[in-house]
Amino acid sequence: MMLFHLAGTWLGTNGFRLMPDDPLAEFPATASVTSAAGGHLTLVAYAWVHPVDGPQDGMLVIGSAGGAGSLIAMWADSWHQQPVPMSLSGRHGPGDRYELEGEYAGGWGWRIVFEVNGADDLRMRMDNVVPGSQTTADMPGGPYPVMVMRLSRG
Repeated sequence: MMLFHLAGTWLGTNGFRLMPDDPLAEFPATASVTSAAGGHLTLVAYAWVHPVDGPQDGMLVIGSAGGAGSLIAMWADSWHQQPVPMSLSGRHGPGDRYELEGEYAGGWGWRIVFEVNGADDLRMRMDNVVPGSQTTADMPGGPYPVMVMRLSRG
């Protein structure tokens, strides 16, 4: 199952921005990766800081969707996705990369990508995906990073 080799506590930073042209506001971040349900699920709990609204937290529950490398997940976050969790689906990509995607608000998308670079380097990126129907000069279509978490083993 995905990410089990990353079980433990992680410390680092998270960069947050709301709009594509905003700079990333960097604050401390933490994450905990554990297995559950007899090793059939991976739980990723994380904490981060919003530059105005203060401390936030979120959780992903990730499991196999049955096919080779296919994944299913449930995600909630105290700032981004609440009160109803979002369902995501995705895949284990090349190397140690995991991608999950969901849709909200009539065509808008959310993408969460985990990238593992060695035993002690974990990155979690969350992208907002702007639909073509909402594209403007200030808001190009496609994905842009909203959160970029860089973590090392704690």
